[in-house]
Amino acid sequence: MPSQKELTVGSQRKASKGTVQIKTSNDRLQLVFSFGGKRHYLSTGFPDTKANRKLAEMKARQIELDILCDNFDVSLGKYKSQSEQVLFTASFTPSVESYASLADLWDSYTEYKRSSLSPSTLAKDYHKIYRCINVHLPVKTLDKAIAIRDWLIANKSPLSAKKILTQFSACCNWAVKSQLIEDNPFEDMASDIKVPKGDAEETDINAFSLEERDRIIEAFKKNRYYKYYAPLIEFLFITGCRPSEAVALQWKHIASDFTIIRFEQAVVVSQSGLTCKPGLKTQKKRIFPINNRLAGLLKSIQPIDVLGEAKVFPSPEGKWIDMHNLSGRAWKTVVESLDGVEYKKLYQTRHTFIGLTHCTKELYCVLT
Repeated sequence: MPSQKELTVGSQRKASKGTVQIKTSNDRLQLVFSFGGKRHYLSTGFPDTKANRKLAEMKARQIELDILCDNFDVSLGKYKSQSEQVLFTASFTPSVESYASLADLWDSYTEYKRSSLSPSTLAKDYHKIYRCINVHLPVKTLDKAIAIRDWLIANKSPLSAKKILTQFSACCNWAVKSQLIEDNPFEDMASDIKVPKGDAEETDINAFSLEERDRIIEAFKKNRYYKYYAPLIEFLFITGCRPSEAVALQWKHIASDFTIIRFEQAVVVSQSGLTCKPGLKTQKKRIFPINNRLAGLLKSIQPIDVLGEAKVFPSPEGKWIDMHNLSGRAWKTVVESLDGVEYKKLYQTRHTFIGLTHCTKELYCVLT
């Protein structure tokens, strides 16, 4: 049996119940703890260095806290690193910190932030950064920070480059505070990038006309394969809500007298698939008044003896609708089949509503 050095996080005495121990086994750091009457041995895959021990201690504290708060992940997936690569080699010393791997730091930073981030943020924003680092960047070490910045500026839009550099800087700030590196080579780089006024995502407005809107709704109703989604498409056009908010609606969110809708949750993409989360993108909830047309639409699709938890717009299988899939198939197919109608993204249903309520009398109709 190989000899093992052992350290109990927060104590040198015998570990109490719920305490995670850090051991070295075969020159690799290992987390050892008991839960549910079972002994767990979780290998980090990291060599026993000063920097890696700090990361192991942080992971141990996370496990201890989850056990204490009855939030322990019995699958252990929450506590495993996203990358199977070794974070720092056994030869790591402060003198070569400038050559630390950005990919490794980002993995560790993601694990640190995981409990405070929504599933959609992890799956979309943080995974995009992960792919940018591991798939696209030609260099990945911190001593090449300037080359990384130049590559981003040359290959990304100003807005994307600015966002990515902001994330890199935040990651390295965390690494400095965690004593993994001495300096942040990306500090202030993002502030030097000027984003053109019309380049921001929120300014990407290309609404449909009233006639185009009505043609799209009618085309969905007549389409042999996608008429099932016609009520959802009409709902998006006449409420202007975000697609993620529409598919998250349950009948309990609609007043029984069909006077108001409460938007208070959204379906997002997480690492485990589609997830319904409480709250909206910019607020906790929003009350929307129901006009005669909207009331008629909702009444026409409401099942008899419907339960409050039932989805207003379920998938054909009764699950949450995958709006990304619907947009790429049904929406694209139907809109592109219409002569004289320029193809625009599904999200433009929201901008169409906003534009029409400002330019026509429909705003009055919505509120009455």
